[in-house]
Amino acid sequence: MIMLKVPYAEKDEAKGLGARWNKDSKLWYVPDGVDAAPFQRWVLKGVPPPASGKPSGAPAGRVDSYVGKQVVGARYVALEHGCNPFAPCAECGPKLAASGWTDARAEVLRIVGGLKT
Repeated sequence: MIMLKVPYAEKDEAKGLGARWNKDSKLWYVPDGVDAAPFQRWVLKGVPPPASGKPSGAPAGRVDSYVGKQVVGARYVALEHGCNPFAPCAECGPKLAASGWTDARAEVLRIVGGLKT
């Protein structure tokens, strides 16, 4: 995580590039795994990332950094390489099918397809 000092006028640009807001430190940051090259003009030198309030034994799951809550549900499946579950992927397809995710998605598409606008 790299901390950023983004002027208010440029916040939408930083957010569009993938930066996230840390409400505790009141700073923007580049999440782990996101290329930091586009953020070089905003990088704060010598500012350590905030300590994670998550205990080491906390349950696994994706965290929505905007609201700070874990995003989990009956059909949540962690995809290790971060692929798009809506696009075909040879590595994740069997995992999604085994979890029931693809069946649940097909049901939602069936319901939505039956709605008239």
